[in-house]
Amino acid sequence: MRHYKQLIQEQRYHLYGLCKTGMSYKAMAEEIGVHLSTLSRELARNKGRKGYRSR
Repeated sequence: MRHYKQLIQEQRYHLYGLCKTGMSYKAMAEEIGVHLSTLSRELARNKGRKGYRSR
């Protein structure tokens, strides 16, 4: 079984700002320093009606 990492709070805040710029998922993953699948899981898990929520 593979284990995956979740983002820490600082990375979530950074991701929130990057989402507002319209940057691609790949570019955001590189900027934050996480794998693309980690980023896409995070965005899917915390998506609300108004977009990404950093919680």
